[in-house]
Amino acid sequence: MSFEDLNLNSAIIKAISDAGYTVPTPIQKQAIPELIAGHDVMASAQTGTGKTAAFMLPALHLLATPSQARSRGPRILVLTPTRELALQVSEAAKKYGKYLPRINVVSILGGMPYPLQNKLLSQPVDILVATPGRLIDHIQRGRIDFKRLQMLVLDEADRMLDMGFIDDVETIAAATPDTRQTLLFSATLDNAIDKVATKLLKAPKRIQVASQKAKLDNIEQRLHYADDMSHKNRLLDHVLRDENVKQAIVFTATKRDADTLADNLYSQGFSAAALHGDMNQRERTRTLTRLRNGGLQVLVATDVAARGIDVADITHVINFDLPKFAEDYVHRIGRTGRAGAAGIAVSFASNKDSAHLSKIERYTGQRIVSHIIPGLEPRVKPRFQSNGPKSAPSVAQKRKRAPFSDQDNRPAFGAANESGRPRSGQRGRPFDQENRGNSFRSNSSNKAGFQAARTK
Repeated sequence: MSFEDLNLNSAIIKAISDAGYTVPTPIQKQAIPELIAGHDVMASAQTGTGKTAAFMLPALHLLATPSQARSRGPRILVLTPTRELALQVSEAAKKYGKYLPRINVVSILGGMPYPLQNKLLSQPVDILVATPGRLIDHIQRGRIDFKRLQMLVLDEADRMLDMGFIDDVETIAAATPDTRQTLLFSATLDNAIDKVATKLLKAPKRIQVASQKAKLDNIEQRLHYADDMSHKNRLLDHVLRDENVKQAIVFTATKRDADTLADNLYSQGFSAAALHGDMNQRERTRTLTRLRNGGLQVLVATDVAARGIDVADITHVINFDLPKFAEDYVHRIGRTGRAGAAGIAVSFASNKDSAHLSKIERYTGQRIVSHIIPGLEPRVKPRFQSNGPKSAPSVAQKRKRAPFSDQDNRPAFGAANESGRPRSGQRGRPFDQENRGNSFRSNSSNKAGFQAARTK
């Protein structure tokens, strides 16, 4: 099947062709015809499977026909849980709709100045991409008119549920016309998502394509046991100095840890910066732009970055700290192995993490194989015995172009990086959701490891 077979507008087909794609992914094959037919849809699709295009291409097809309603308000509204994902969706809309006449895409996000957003909303808007909290602010101030809204998209609905945004989503939906078409995309379709769908969707078509296991088949998962923080630092240094690492994301449990670790990596000669929720929008955008342009080799992030980052040259994801929830493990490592390329996910753990590792393996249906690095062996023999499958996931030996997905082709990480030290956010922030757990502790006696965290 080709995109021409999906009966999309010719201007959209041209934009897709410019990107070099002709074959839709499974989620696109199933969702696009249902959406063009006008049905509500609830779909389960993993990151990297082309889900953004699965709803954005039909949305743009809808915009190809002029609206009869007189209003400056949006015809398409996309709600996302994070700013990073919102920006990714906005970029996709502009790319796929570049040949359609006068398509105005606006992003309304927390962290952006209100005067700029007020100016953007004062002009006609075709596609509005927003995070729930900031959008409600504008709705309450009467700055958005939904009279001509035709499609509401809930992207990463499970994440919005986890982050406590569902009440806001329901408030926003109540402000839109009952005649709207509603789309719900989620990594999983469980009872909680079903309850949301019952409230917001009308006789939806249910689509479920990619299982967790299928999504991870092109990612090699490795486990390294660490005795203490000093050992963990040395393991990280060894992994990042591998010549096969183009770009990597290192996940930490807290914002403070992300800042400290990014500073330490920078002092060790890596092009590194942090990304977390305490950074303002300008800082976050600048950091992500450096990552996408190849000017940043290592991004140290909290789970705020686990969804919405789509960079082709991320070859490694490293769980410096294991995530709290097994679902977040899948979203973290899904930052590599994009569009069928091979990727490597490395996790550091201690014996006390055995129960948590078992949960992750049960959730993914795959075993995380333990590896030993000569000279960096754990002193304490691991007690953990995997309950997962006996065989490790297969890994592609070379990168191949996959069916059309949400990613851009990005330049490879190069030797020339931006000069100057990356700004990695403020420290000493109050205890909050991202600051759970113990702070990063550097061991100054570890000469091979990272330098001790600086104190003010």
